[in-house]
This record gives sequence, C-alpha cells and structure tokens, in this order.
Amino acid sequence: MNTFESNLKRLEELTSAIKQQDISLEEALKDFEEGISLAKKMEKELTAIEGKIQVLMNAPEPQEEESEKKTKASRAKETDSPILDLFSESSEVTGTRNS
Repeated sequence: MNTFESNLKRLEELTSAIKQQDISLEEALKDFEEGISLAKKMEKELTAIEGKIQVLMNAPEPQEEESEKKTKASRAKETDSPILDLFSESSEVTGTRNS
C-alpha cells in the first residue's frame, strides 16, 4: 500500500515526465491518466484526514475533567452560600412592651 508521501512523489515524477519534450503523445496521455487517478485518491485521503482533525478539535472534554469541574463548582457553592441565622439560640430578643 502506498503512503500519501509516496503517491505525492510519484505525482511529481509524472508531472516532470509529461513536461519532457521528447515524450510521445501516448506516453504523456498514460502518465496524465495515472496522475489524475493519483490526485483524486490523494484528495480523498486529505478529506478524510481533515474530517478526523475536525472531530478531534470539536471533541467534548473527557468525563473525568467534567466530573472534577462539577465537584469544584458544588464546593464553591457550599462555601460561598450566605448563612441565614436569624433565630439562633444565642440571639437575644429585646424590645418594649406595653404593660
């Protein structure tokens, strides 16, 4: 199986061969057809690679990190909550009464 790099090298060789002045029309056409075929194959490979990159770039964060963030957020809520202690045992109610 050819790698992308080897296909690219072959495509460059075909391009150079077609540019030669002493190449026959039949040979140039054969090289051109092979080059077009390689170019299409390489384009498909690049599209697949781009798709994989998009998936990786848009992937959600791992579960462990998300769970850790939720735990930290709940701890922050617990410590930042106001304490409403309106009627504690130590509070003394004073006031005046009409007797």
